[in-house]
Amino acid sequence: MDNHGYLKDLKNCQLCPWKCGVNRLAGESGVCRVGLPEVAYTGLTQVLKTFAVTLLGCSFRCIYCNAYRLSQYPDSGWMYRGYVQPDSLVHEVLDAFKTNFAQNMGVEKLSFTGGEPSIHTPYLEEVTAQMREQIPELEVGLATNGFCTPQTMKRLVDISSYINFEIKAFDPELHHAVTGAPVEPVLENAEFIACENPEKIRVFRTVVIPGINDSEVPKIASFLRDIDPGLPYRLVGFRPHFLLYYHPGPSKNLMQNLVEECNDLGLKNVDYSGYSPGGVLSYGSSFNTRLKNIYNILNHAGCYNHPRNCGSCPENQYCPAIVMEPWTNLPLK
Repeated sequence: MDNHGYLKDLKNCQLCPWKCGVNRLAGESGVCRVGLPEVAYTGLTQVLKTFAVTLLGCSFRCIYCNAYRLSQYPDSGWMYRGYVQPDSLVHEVLDAFKTNFAQNMGVEKLSFTGGEPSIHTPYLEEVTAQMREQIPELEVGLATNGFCTPQTMKRLVDISSYINFEIKAFDPELHHAVTGAPVEPVLENAEFIACENPEKIRVFRTVVIPGINDSEVPKIASFLRDIDPGLPYRLVGFRPHFLLYYHPGPSKNLMQNLVEECNDLGLKNVDYSGYSPGGVLSYGSSFNTRLKNIYNILNHAGCYNHPRNCGSCPENQYCPAIVMEPWTNLPLK
């Protein structure tokens, strides 16, 4: 029987820069709103040839989240699997690896995604340790927003074979507006991995949202170039979601132009995936106009803090801007 002893860090949770200090084992919750690590669902994925474990909860509250029912759990109201004992999950993965479906696809990896897996670091460590008792050479992947303490980041690097690291914006004000959190820990962790463990980087990535953060892409590219011009950087075309349900996506030309701009800045390994047919080329608006537009969207959804900071917000245990279905958040007139 699992006694949760390996989850002792959650008694006074300090895993991310919010450092809420809550006892998640006793049902308390901080900004991420989760107690015990909870699994949304699992499954074999053909693209990465991996068994993916999708976890609930997130340290961010991004206005465009395409998985907001997971990241904003439990406030989203959706029901999922819940806490799964590590040994049970390990048996599930091992059984999945043996299926004809997995063997035909060549699945031989385990990956963690979300939500944000880093808020469940002790759980990831326990599952990974038990898996490697069975398969010592097992590759483990991680998709993260990078918002964790340096100590947590080192722990994640230790268990990971490769990391997908998303940088959502570069400017501190804009990052606060888009995610509700400061950007400095993200950039510090990105630099740490890129300098100390570059072999662990599968890709850095940014979701490109016209009129919101497309002007941030060259800044992020310059940041990565200054660390290593060969770092892989992928631009992902935004698709309307959550509070930006009615916001247009980027055109193919915009995505291609941004790739070229990154290349011109000296970052050599840049590509993109996804765009919106009929999407916009660029809003061309000023930085202040972009910020104003973001806060108008947030205000419309019920968030009135400016500057936005979910860690200090008195409503962070019940945020009115995260429980609305997107189709009820009508576009601004």
